[in-house]
Amino acid sequence: MPELPEVETVRRGLMQISLNQRFTGAEILLRKTLAHPTDPDHFLGAIRGLIIQDWQRRGKYLLGQLSDGSTLGVHLRMTGKFLWTTPDTPLQKHTRMRFFLAGDRELRFVDLRTFGQIWWVPSDIPVESVITGLTKLGIEPFSPGFTAEFLAEKCQKRHRPMKTFLLDQSIVTGLGNIYADEALFKSGIHPTRKASSLTTAEIKKLHRAIIEVIETSIAQGGTTFSDFVSTTGTNGNYGGMALTYGRTGEPCRACGHPIERIRLGGRSTHFCPQCQR
Repeated sequence: MPELPEVETVRRGLMQISLNQRFTGAEILLRKTLAHPTDPDHFLGAIRGLIIQDWQRRGKYLLGQLSDGSTLGVHLRMTGKFLWTTPDTPLQKHTRMRFFLAGDRELRFVDLRTFGQIWWVPSDIPVESVITGLTKLGIEPFSPGFTAEFLAEKCQKRHRPMKTFLLDQSIVTGLGNIYADEALFKSGIHPTRKASSLTTAEIKKLHRAIIEVIETSIAQGGTTFSDFVSTTGTNGNYGGMALTYGRTGEPCRACGHPIERIRLGGRSTHFCPQCQR
């Protein structure tokens, strides 16, 4: 599933290619991709003629601000991606929605697993009342409020493993399997450690590691391990730099011990047993 760096990469791509573009129409090829309104004709009539004025990101959600004050919400889920093309380009397999824009341009939503969702929310309705997942999100890692003190407070009374703690989107939003593993390695914390057991020094290291890992991945265009590509079809480059994720059995980049993998909270978890305690 695309995580914060991948979604931020897509947001930046959409800002470059689609800002100030006017919708001239759309085509819905898979009806279940449309989450709101459920009537395709209502959706198509609502967005036609509107101009994309901004793209924002909240957690793993993309929020397009349209010229009438309405919002186009998108969640890529596991395999969703946007591709910038022209209407006469042959359809990619698994294309679920097509957005036609002025100047003979097209934005396609391609989604192999079909879990991605798109919403249109009118300006007179709170976005969170329609895209209800937004109400469950915690703090953004780049928010001024995300401090070591904030992290310490959240860790203090939680006795679950650090890996599952970091995956809790109601605490820190946007972190997923890849970057939780990477941040724990950089901070030297074993993924099975209870959150409440961390020292002040460890929490400070983890706080820095989370930000560093996300910044590095965004700079590399995210991670491509399966389906993720940018709006121009480019793979993310962070995978080649990964410290632990996807490197089971390979030597640790710090000590040379083989990277191990366990299942934790139903997710594959990669770590170095020598470097992480």
